[in-house]
Order: sequence, then C-alpha cells, then structure tokens
Amino acid sequence: MEGLLVAHRLSELPRPPFATRGWTFPDEGQAALRVPGGYLLLCYRPPNPCFQRVPDIEGGGPLTPLQRALATRAVGEVVELAQPGLDRVLVIAFSGRTGFVSTPPVRLIFELTGRNANLILTDSGGKIIAIDRPVTAQQNRYRQLLPGRPYQPPPPYQKKDPRRIGTADLAPLVGQPLRAVIGLLDGIGPRGLAFLAEQSGLDPSRPLAEEDLPRLVKALEVLTQNPEVLAQTVPAGPDTEALRRPLLAALEKEERALLKRLADHRKNLARRDRAASQKRLAQLLLAYAHTVPPGAQAIELPDFETGEPVRIPLDPAKTPVENAEILFQSARKDEAAARRAEALLARTEANLKRVRSEIAALKRATPEELRRRLRAQKARPPRIGLHYRSPGGLEVWVGRNARENEALLRLARPDDLWFHAQGLPGSHVILRTGGKPAPLPDLLFAARLAAYHSRARGEKNAPVDYTRRKHVRRVRKAPAGTVTYSRSKTLFVDASLPENVDTV
Repeated sequence: MEGLLVAHRLSELPRPPFATRGWTFPDEGQAALRVPGGYLLLCYRPPNPCFQRVPDIEGGGPLTPLQRALATRAVGEVVELAQPGLDRVLVIAFSGRTGFVSTPPVRLIFELTGRNANLILTDSGGKIIAIDRPVTAQQNRYRQLLPGRPYQPPPPYQKKDPRRIGTADLAPLVGQPLRAVIGLLDGIGPRGLAFLAEQSGLDPSRPLAEEDLPRLVKALEVLTQNPEVLAQTVPAGPDTEALRRPLLAALEKEERALLKRLADHRKNLARRDRAASQKRLAQLLLAYAHTVPPGAQAIELPDFETGEPVRIPLDPAKTPVENAEILFQSARKDEAAARRAEALLARTEANLKRVRSEIAALKRATPEELRRRLRAQKARPPRIGLHYRSPGGLEVWVGRNARENEALLRLARPDDLWFHAQGLPGSHVILRTGGKPAPLPDLLFAARLAAYHSRARGEKNAPVDYTRRKHVRRVRKAPAGTVTYSRSKTLFVDASLPENVDTV
C-alpha cells in the first residue's frame, strides 16, 4: 500500500478522539477494530498489507499472541491517528482504560511496507509489547524489532510532496527515466508509477525531456486528487512477476506439448497417402505374383494406370502373397493412425486455443487473481502419469513407470477401479469412478489402456484384471509399484490404443 493511498484513507477516518468497541479477528493476518461507522480493518501479512474502513466483517477471538495483546491492551479511545510524512506507516494511539484493573495507553504501529510489512504494539514509551513478525540481528543488523526492546522507526528520507508540486520541482527528472519519480516524490511506489505512465502516456524506461514535465504534472494532479486508483492499478513489479512465473511456466509447458501433439497428428494424417501407395503396391504384387521369382529382394512391375515400371522391395524369405499382406497390414496401420489423427486434430487445436487464451489472460491478471490461481493449483492433486477421458467422461490415469504407478495408487480413492495386464509387467491404470458403478464401455476403455501399456501390446484378447483400489496392497520391501490384489475380475481386450483417444 503506497503512501498516498495511506494518507487518503487516513483522511476518511473519524478525527480523534473517538471511542472504540473492541477487536474482532477474521484470520491470523487480519485485525478489525470497531470504530464509529463500522470497522477499521488491518490486513498486515506480506506481501500486500492494507487498511480500510468496512461497514461490517465476520470474525472471532484472537488467534495469535499479537492478537491477544491487541484484544487486552489496545483499548479505550483512539487519541491519535498519524502518518509520518507520506511514509507507509500508520500510527494509532489508544488512551487505555482506568478502573478496577487499569490498562495503560499503548501505540499500534502498522508498517505497510510490502514484503517487510509488520504490526507492532508498544507502550507509551516506545517499548515493544507484541509484534507480528520479530526482526532479529541475523535478519537486519541495523534495525532489530523484538518484544522488550525500544521500537526503532524506519530510517528517515527527504522527498517532495506530490500534492504540492509544479513543473520546476520535477526538473531533476530531465534526462532520467520516469521510474526515477519514485526516488524524488514521497508516497509513490510501483503502482503509482504504473498509473503515471498510463495517464501521461510516457514510457517508464525512456529518459524524460523537459517538454514531458507538464504531462507528468497533470498526471500527478489526477493521482493526488483520487489516490484510490492505486488500489486498482497493477504494477508489473518483481513481486507480481514472481507470482505469475510458475503459473505461466505450467501453461507454456502445456502449450509446447499441444504443439508437439498437433505436429504428430498432422504427420499421421499424411500417412493416409502412404497407405494408398502401399495398397496399390500390394494389389500390383498380387496381380503379378506368378512373375515374381523365388527369393527376389525386389521387383519392378508395370503400374496399372501409367504402365511405368514401379520398384517394390520384397522379403526374400516370403512368398509374393505374404509380401503383399505385409504391405496391406502397413496400409491398415497408416489408415488407422490417420483416422485417429483426424478425430483428434480439432480437439487438440481447441485445447491449444484455450491454453493460449489462458496465457494471455494470465499476463493481464492482478496479483490477487494470481494468488487465487496459485491457491487453486496447490489444492489440486499433482498431475502424475498420462490422463485420458473415457467414453462416459470419466478420468483415467496411466502410470508411465514404477514411480508413477506407486504415486497413482496413493492418489486414487478407495472406490476407484485399478486395472493391470494379467501376469505381465505394465502400467497401473486408475479409472476415477467417483464411487459410482462404471459402464461397460468405460471398463473396456481402461482395460485396453492397461493392455496397451504393457508387454501384451499388439496381442488379441489380452487378459486384464481389475478391482477396487482398496483391494490393492503394496508389497513391503519390494520394488516400487509391486502389489498384490484380491476380489478381481478379468476382461479380455485387444491390446491396442482405443479409437479417438487423446490425453487430457
């Protein structure tokens, strides 16, 4: 929270002295003091501390030692509300109470200094009673903040007040980039700089010329007349980029994977032409089988349409009919790959468009939105293995190695279904059922994935066992992924990748 905004919100509070009616605490990083007209809410945990008056708020009793000290010691009237210059510091002085058990006056010092934000309660002489984040000599050799020690304010500095500024006062900025305004003017930080750049149309990195100063003065007038805009302005500072970086990295990784998958689909679509050529060669070989000498490694035959000679490589150990069948099999594989690619191409392109849209939105996101996304990301289980979608819309997980097989077992729920090729090394497959019975097409889909990702790949009628995850047990002191299971059933499926399957 920048100094100009602190001063603005301070001016909107009642003028001391005024009575208070106790504290409430929404969480470990927030304290709300009941004042005339609502609550004074202090959000004091880094990296974005702030305060504001709110009409109402839900909360409870103290949750931390500092909050207990506030509830018992910061009582009585507020007799002082102060801000040193336009510094990011708010001072609230309490009168205390007299009575059967008197409570002496105290001062609450709120340092709204980004990553170093702190809330400190001192007695009237400045000795620290309680503090949210103690600062030791190892953390700051020049300024220790510890209970029992005198409070030491941040070092003073000399800057100009932007509320009383003219073109001549900005003369030191000529030849310097716009960001130098932070060092010249009090109460302005990264958010203020971002607003000034947008309002004036000046490039923050370009050196200022003398003719730029009037535009900057006008932008400062707009800012000082309405400092509340600082609450909405998003600075492109290192803190914001640090929040954005892990989210952006995950999306960019997904974008690269989708681009690779898209290239694979287009490559497989091109196999359709090769399939047609192989079928033509096979048909040509069958038509002229009687002319192929035994043991030939290749033969040239006249094309059906053009009559031009076409060279056909052969396996000398096989007959012409067997060589033709090899060509037909290769053509069928190419046609199947092309059909699968055709079905998945539009879906992959749509996913790529979605990811690129999310990347663009992420680059515009506010710090609050970035933190919300990070919390949501941490709440999701880690993405391990391959993820598919069954015909019925259920999620299917496939482990790619022993480590992932074991991790999927830990992540699966007791009533999810576990699949494995019977008696062969292979992947553990989890069908996420949500505790509901799985339709047969979904069972067969998961079973085919289990067979395909095993030593049975390519076989017909490969047996695949399945059971509920709760009936699968890891073998102690055995290699990762080694399990025993009970109450299983068996499905017989082709050990090939299901049609129209794509990872999600």
